[in-house]
Amino acid sequence: MMEARAGEPQRTPMPEDFAALLRRQGHFPNLPTQAAASQTNFLQTQATTILAFKFADGVLVAGDRRATAGNVVVYDRADKVLEIDAHSLMAIAGVPATAWEMARVLEHSFQFYRRSQLQEMSLDGKVRALSKLLRDNFGFVMQGVGIVVPIFAAYDVGNSAARLYFYDAMGAQFEVADYAATGSGSAAVRSILYYENTWGKKPLQKWKHDDAVVLALQVLETAAEADTATGGVDKRRATFPIIKTITEAGITTLPEKTLAKIYKKQVG
Repeated sequence: MMEARAGEPQRTPMPEDFAALLRRQGHFPNLPTQAAASQTNFLQTQATTILAFKFADGVLVAGDRRATAGNVVVYDRADKVLEIDAHSLMAIAGVPATAWEMARVLEHSFQFYRRSQLQEMSLDGKVRALSKLLRDNFGFVMQGVGIVVPIFAAYDVGNSAARLYFYDAMGAQFEVADYAATGSGSAAVRSILYYENTWGKKPLQKWKHDDAVVLALQVLETAAEADTATGGVDKRRATFPIIKTITEAGITTLPEKTLAKIYKKQVG
């Protein structure tokens, strides 16, 4: 063992993982190392890109439809904007299998609370519930599987206000004032939303519904041009992004026929 020189801080040896401890003590000598175990040809299905921003009536949440595994397009009609209850949505970037399970757990948790307590869970409670699911999933993230980086959007009926949050993979929650975007195409999305919100004709929160929908389509088309993992509009297959809005009246999903008309008239 090397001794620390005078004046140098002592170095604490790195702790070994459980598999290394078993090998050192003579048990299971052929057990692979942690590094070797993490090296696999398994490619996870990933879903990107998602965005949300507040507009005059509430909050708009949108996501492209592409799911990829490495450089392979797995599916081009993935639903990345999931309804949790009458006034809240969860948009997913990351591994769909994990994210969809989180959405199901949230939905059932909110229903159980409503039926057992005879009242709605507070919005802050809903936000923290998703944060806990992400923290509980962090062990899988450290193993290189199951990462989810979602957006949570809701309308706070009691205060007549739209609320918007994004999270990191460890479950830290961040409330944003105007917009949020995550996923592989999010850099282009955030740039456009920042420009429109700061130097556009008016801030995003003053945009009318139809203008907000056009902007969402334009932004996702731009992201698809810059990022191969983001699926744009496929006019031949009539595949358009998922766009939902949350207002005081509840959640509205824009039909593909409506999106096709808007796209043809004002985007494409």
